Amino acid sequence: MPEVLKQHVIKTPAICGGRACVSGHRIRVADIVVWHERRGYSADEIAEFFPGLSLADIHAALAYYFDNRAEIESDLAADETLASQLAGQPSKFREKIGG
Repeated sequence: MPEVLKQHVIKTPAICGGRACVSGHRIRVADIVVWHERRGYSADEIAEFFPGLSLADIHAALAYYFDNRAEIESDLAADETLASQLAGQPSKFREKIGG
């Protein structure tokens, strides 16, 4: 990974399951991709939602995505598969509260 990206994007096994995320945060590159590419938010809008992120963080995350598209798309597909598997499961919280 180029030095500039290393300042902003990290992959650590104990953080976010080893997926690429913004350094110093638990915000995954995949999350920024969803907000930008799928929901249509600009980098400035994402920075407003998350004041702890700099524009450089957001742009670095997007650059990482464009350089590693297959990896991030695979992460997103895995998230979607897990969400669909869990959608049919009863809520343990609702069971506890009797709902």
